[in-house]
Amino acid sequence: MKGLDLKLTGFVILAFLFLSFVVRDEPFYYIPTTIDDFHLPGSQPFQSGTFVSSRQCDNCHGEYDFETEPAFTWRGSMMAHSMRDPLFEASMVIANQDAQFSGDLCLRCHSPGGWLEGRSTPTDGSALTAIDREGVQCHVCHKMMDPLSNDLNDLAYINTLTDKPQVHGNGMFVIDEQDVRRGPYNDITQVNHDVQYSAFHTKSEMCATCHDVSNPVYSKQPDGTYLPNDLGTSATSFDTYDMFPVERTYSEWKMSAYNSPQGIPSDAFGGNLENVISCQDCHMKEVNGKGVNKNYAPVRLDLGQHDLTGGNTFIPLLIKEKYSNDSYIDPDAIDAGILRARYMLQNAATLNLNAYAEENGFEVKVKIINETGHKLPSGYPEGRRMWINLVAYDIDDNIVYESGAYNHSTGVLDMNNTKIYEAKLGMSPEIAAFANDINNGYYIYNAGESFHFALNNMVVKDNRIPPRGFTNANFEAVQAAPVAYSYEDGAYFDTTEYIVPKNTYRIVAKLYYQTVSKEYIEFLRDYNYTNTLGEQLYNLWDSHGKSSPELMREAEFTTSTLNMTLNKTLDNEIMVFPNPASEAINIKIIPNDVTKVSVDFYSLTGKKIRSMNTINITGQNVKIPVNNLRPGMYIIKIKLKGSYISKLLIIN
Repeated sequence: MKGLDLKLTGFVILAFLFLSFVVRDEPFYYIPTTIDDFHLPGSQPFQSGTFVSSRQCDNCHGEYDFETEPAFTWRGSMMAHSMRDPLFEASMVIANQDAQFSGDLCLRCHSPGGWLEGRSTPTDGSALTAIDREGVQCHVCHKMMDPLSNDLNDLAYINTLTDKPQVHGNGMFVIDEQDVRRGPYNDITQVNHDVQYSAFHTKSEMCATCHDVSNPVYSKQPDGTYLPNDLGTSATSFDTYDMFPVERTYSEWKMSAYNSPQGIPSDAFGGNLENVISCQDCHMKEVNGKGVNKNYAPVRLDLGQHDLTGGNTFIPLLIKEKYSNDSYIDPDAIDAGILRARYMLQNAATLNLNAYAEENGFEVKVKIINETGHKLPSGYPEGRRMWINLVAYDIDDNIVYESGAYNHSTGVLDMNNTKIYEAKLGMSPEIAAFANDINNGYYIYNAGESFHFALNNMVVKDNRIPPRGFTNANFEAVQAAPVAYSYEDGAYFDTTEYIVPKNTYRIVAKLYYQTVSKEYIEFLRDYNYTNTLGEQLYNLWDSHGKSSPELMREAEFTTSTLNMTLNKTLDNEIMVFPNPASEAINIKIIPNDVTKVSVDFYSLTGKKIRSMNTINITGQNVKIPVNNLRPGMYIIKIKLKGSYISKLLIIN
């Protein structure tokens, strides 16, 4: 215990008092945190009434239009499966092993209904019901109110709370005890339940509830480090930025140029909107449709599609298998959600590739531009990453240089000289030493980079690309500054330089995203001393492609005429016009060496509408009639020369 800061004294003394009563017949020991260490303001268990299954909501909000209805798209999102997620379940086991009751912090957002109905203890989720495992369900979100609301209807409940949140975030939700369904429309008249208009449901502050996460066990010190509070006590401050940062997606948006009255123009996200501002604008894009299956219901032009997808295309595959006997698992909805997530990934970045002839070879520059309203990638950092794969070929198509090689059969990424965009957390020497003393040598912790979520108290690395509007001062203020890397104020892109051999003829650059790394999967398997969830996850990972990386963007060029910079990307090679269209669209192909192209049309829910596998090109232009498609928004997937890109198409 040498070197422990004085602020750890109370933590240490109570821990040893605890250990004197522990029967030492287990292969590991918990750090004896209590449920009070993880207390947070807001609605508490048994203060928000009861919650019905989302299946009940299907009666009016489902089974009538899979392209726009709330039910189908929600069922295909990870929101609907947040408590079925085998990666989350395995991660929570380790958290509970490392610090008793830490699973309470996790369950607040992954099963808010179960948490509020008092089934979050034990904190391993074993008391949860089938309805609780519906995750972030309809009834929870639509009973939620702004914790800082001044509305008299909301205050009638808020004022009954002993501990009122002062900020948005960290699972500090306020959810009404009365069954009043809140939403963004004030013209609803014919309904089967009480309703109330809520502007909160259109604002990013609602998303902050579970996407600005801090560990309340640690408090920020004057020198910027984080040390634990006294054991058995809640945090002295519940300000998000006074605790240790775990995820800052909302704060990244808050400090971006998207958080402005005008927002940022986007033809990929937002649906009917030209500019996107809030989280909902991109992740619940505005579409044309009805929110309910009633004849009298109005067709809205600003219906928020319950898309709710990010970049997760892998875990839904595991859920389909693990819960294949669950009657409420909808494989079609999950498959559609995977397609929507893939669309998000393919439009989340722009890749520019440039090369210059040098005396000893070619200097190559790969520029990645962040097209999202938060860091790229964003979210909970464990295991998710993005990287550049650059390959140079000679004239006989032999590889003469490669960076970022990935072995699909083993799941191993070659990290030597590879640009990987990621965040990594870790443990300070003081915390690692204390944890090792507690476990009495059975369970060895190392200072530095660590996957031990509940114990981590420092950021080791964060080179993720910031969004438009980034400044170092603003991101430092919300605990989201780059670590072990640097970006200039105003940067929303990153450039990586390479030198490839003189005999290079063709260069290909690809940007990949991976939901979870092999290293994290193996950690969850090898450090689980409680049950078999880590082993189960590993087996699912192994049998479903080992979280095969998703191709986000690619570009290539040949060097045979390289007395000038060449920059060929699929975005530059393909034009779709007019857009919006009513009768027909033209797909213009720039390269002269392309003779065939395939085009697939998908609805926004991922359903394939039309497929044209081989179209002969005439004059480098393809004309496709669309007058038999009903008005709305579609995703078109265009493939040529072995590569493809997705674009959003609006039919009037």
